[in-house]
Amino acid sequence: MSIGVILAMILGGGYFYLSSGQKSGGGVKTEDRMGHKVEKSEGIIMNVQGQKENGVLVAVAKRQRFTEIIKATGKVEANADRIAHVSPRISGNIVSVQASLGDRVITGQTLVILKSLEMADAANRFRLSKTKLDLAQANMTRIRSLVEKKIVARKELIQAESDYKITQTELQNDKERLSLYGASKSNLNGSSHNKTSLMVPAPISGTITEKHAIVGELSDPSKSLFTVVDLSSVWVVVDIYEKDLSKVHKGQTATVTVDAYPDVKLSGRVTYLADVLDASTRTLKARVEVANPHRKLKPEMFARIELTPPASAAMTLAVPEDAVQEIDGKKIIFVTNENQKEFRAEAVELGRSVGGMVEILSGLKEGNRYAEKGSFILKSELKKGELLGGAE
Repeated sequence: MSIGVILAMILGGGYFYLSSGQKSGGGVKTEDRMGHKVEKSEGIIMNVQGQKENGVLVAVAKRQRFTEIIKATGKVEANADRIAHVSPRISGNIVSVQASLGDRVITGQTLVILKSLEMADAANRFRLSKTKLDLAQANMTRIRSLVEKKIVARKELIQAESDYKITQTELQNDKERLSLYGASKSNLNGSSHNKTSLMVPAPISGTITEKHAIVGELSDPSKSLFTVVDLSSVWVVVDIYEKDLSKVHKGQTATVTVDAYPDVKLSGRVTYLADVLDASTRTLKARVEVANPHRKLKPEMFARIELTPPASAAMTLAVPEDAVQEIDGKKIIFVTNENQKEFRAEAVELGRSVGGMVEILSGLKEGNRYAEKGSFILKSELKKGELLGGAE
């Protein structure tokens, strides 16, 4: 293809471009390599209709509180403060298992029934102490009556009262022993056929996640029969990068999401920060406690969190990231005048970038009008204008 045809195509495209209500404004004369006078482009002229058609939206640069969002990943774990391992307080033979894996149980619900000789012995001692107390009380009452009639000496009443108090203490000790064993009222007041029975209850409300109780086996305090977990509150354990540690603190609010429910955002708070950094990953373990009333979060789920540090008291100039373009290795923003028809490229220095917004350190002033949207179109038009200027 000849050079003349190429130039004709370029000039033809330029004619179409200028006729659409847009042009590269310049008015500044310069010379090309051949010494010819040419008009160098300094900006883009685009009327209101052209802006509307090309999706260019003008905004006023303003200062705002710049809040940085910290993102981290981790996994869901059961709340260790809401886990209970169920085991009997004394040895016994398992005669009945009344709960199974996955069951929801409530505090005090019987999970296992044991037959225990140790329980029987404690119950018998309690009944014996109770009988002795009744006799001691009767004896004390009898002697008091005799003392009043001056039949016996008063020292015998003192001895009877002492015996009564000692027996009373023994009964209280036996009762507390049964209570520590987990005895029910039937162990205290029941007949001989059930005084050896020991009910093992659920210490907390929750879900049974482990079951080891088998009828016929001997159980003792060292053996866990069930594990009950309350999943109404869970932990999300995440890794915080070293560079972000100054922005994370206990009590900080966090938003949690999981892949299983991508549209559900749960609120939590940071309850723990480790004291030792992982040398290989340069991260610190952090724990976020999350309310889980509907049990959507399950242990071992992959989770993402977002932490929002308190907004800085200082206001800073910020614009949407889409407003910034790059030309010849420089970051630029298209600034316009009050008439909002001419756009010129201004080099800017960028700062932090958070949530689709970028901080402007220099090159743009508060109150300046700039292209908030459609800056890529303006960049394309500027490049076209430069191509046309070079062709002349």
